[in-house]
Amino acid sequence: MSKLTTTWWIIFYKDQLLLKKTDNGFSIPCAGQPPIHISPETNIHEICMLDGHPCKAIAIDYPVEESDKYMMTGLRASYDFIPLKQYQTAGKAAEILHWDRNSRFCPACGTAMEQKAPIMKKCPKCGNEMYPSISTAILVLIRKEDKLLLVHARNFKGTFNSLVAGFLETGETLEECVAREVKEETGLDVKNITYFANQPWPYPSGLMVGFIADYAGGELTLQDEELSSGAFYTRDNLPELPRKLSLARKMIDWWIENGK
Repeated sequence: MSKLTTTWWIIFYKDQLLLKKTDNGFSIPCAGQPPIHISPETNIHEICMLDGHPCKAIAIDYPVEESDKYMMTGLRASYDFIPLKQYQTAGKAAEILHWDRNSRFCPACGTAMEQKAPIMKKCPKCGNEMYPSISTAILVLIRKEDKLLLVHARNFKGTFNSLVAGFLETGETLEECVAREVKEETGLDVKNITYFANQPWPYPSGLMVGFIADYAGGELTLQDEELSSGAFYTRDNLPELPRKLSLARKMIDWWIENGK
């Protein structure tokens, strides 16, 4: 089969991703035809190219039973099974499928939208165009002398602690968002706000932007509806941390390793 006709098939049932079992572990299926039957009415999305092959995403309305060839797993869990590039591509596909499900009708006039490009739909009646929307959120690593602030948010699905986070609001810069979220959630003031890195976060369609900041004053007072616990920790007394796939964990590991 020629390289040009071989396709990565990114198939989701809800948040479950179809993986192929291989001699070396797992992979997103890559073949000339889909690994399962796809009805002619199914919308197949063109996502991108990966290792010279096109990637196509499909949402199905039934789970695929595990067999000696295939299994389904959550997108987050797939990080532990497949190569990073495949995980990142599956994340992009998940965001496109989420956008497709939630942009079927024009928000201006209610007419059914028509897809005109891989990431653009247009209303045939009023001409309104829709593109995938990204929700931007900040993460902030707050240093106080030799300590790091870690918090447990009430929406965390687990017992781990992480960094202060929050969504960007209309009309503010990312640095203003950092200062506001820290003040609202912890009662603290910060200074020396510095960009660290960013990460797509397809749960369901976010962008995490990380910052480093230094404690500037105030008493730790947790916003009860957002945080269930929080404290400053030294390197030799850290609580359970987020998983390696997250930008928050990369930032915490950077702080641990750099001794700052």
